[in-house]
Amino acid sequence: MTDSSRSFGDQFGYFGTSLLRLFDAETAHRLTILAVRTGLALFPAPTPPERLAVRAFGLRFPSPIGLSAGFDKNAEVPQQMLRLGFGFVEVGTITPKPQTGNPRPRIFRLPQDGAVINRLGFNNQGLEAARARLTARTFRGIVAVNVGANKDAADPVADYATCIGALAPLADMLVLNISSPNTPGLRDLQMGTRLDALLAAATAARKATRTNPPILVKIAPDLTEGDITTIVDAAISGGADGLVVGNTTVALRDTLRSEHRGEKGGLSGRPLLARSTEVLGQAYRAAGGRLTLVGVGGIASGADAYAKIRAGATLVELYTALVYEGPGLVGRIQSELAELLARDGHASVTDAVGAAWR
Repeated sequence: MTDSSRSFGDQFGYFGTSLLRLFDAETAHRLTILAVRTGLALFPAPTPPERLAVRAFGLRFPSPIGLSAGFDKNAEVPQQMLRLGFGFVEVGTITPKPQTGNPRPRIFRLPQDGAVINRLGFNNQGLEAARARLTARTFRGIVAVNVGANKDAADPVADYATCIGALAPLADMLVLNISSPNTPGLRDLQMGTRLDALLAAATAARKATRTNPPILVKIAPDLTEGDITTIVDAAISGGADGLVVGNTTVALRDTLRSEHRGEKGGLSGRPLLARSTEVLGQAYRAAGGRLTLVGVGGIASGADAYAKIRAGATLVELYTALVYEGPGLVGRIQSELAELLARDGHASVTDAVGAAWR
């Protein structure tokens, strides 16, 4: 990629991002998906430096920088987002039945804080729509599929099993979302015998498909260190392959400055960086190398991604920063991360994983 094409891409991304801010957050998001689908929001992405290539879950990731769930809820544009330079893309959250989610408005920008509050409630087109799109997939690239339970599910565990049974053959990775704060009772699945039952059902459903995509559990940042240790132990004994740390938070409101700081829902973005990285480090130490970790929360620079990796993440994901920085952010983070690895004498990302604790 030439300097001129990168400059155009950054300028286009900045212009598009600024234009979208004229719309409410949810309308802007839908327009973004439409623009990506039609190619209007795409420009040449830089090839990740070879130093960033990572092997995890038996897969080769060209870069550890992934797109978090929530952007592409219905698996509409994974190919296009991979072309923007992401090393992998996570689609969803997908539930068995379509559902509209919570009443609008339900997404709020907090520009002074570099943050977003959402209370979407797993709005998505349902399992069959996602399965049709993923079945038609013809492109290369790693796609993780994030699954959840319908709000009115009589048996939430059965909803996860249903999704896995349908989507495991189509997914490179599976993520069990049990940490959204916007579906009543969902976070209870993180604890005790409920997590044991969920993992038993998930691994059984995967086995029945005769496929073996890794299963990851997505946990909340609003957990005590004791809770994290318990979850890590349950994940290992239950056959999970990794953790996604973490989801949005219902805490951290005291320092917010933006107009919508008092809205209910999950907070994502810059204010979450320190707390989510702290929880990530706790999970890394508790796991002792027995789980692969994906770090999420507040990433907006190569330094942020590097902090997650040093705390114990093999892979990282972002979403909220794209709202403010535009698609050129992906290439900038990769370039900055490669420079930081080289500065500290790391030949690869893997060499730096957990370095903060060595």
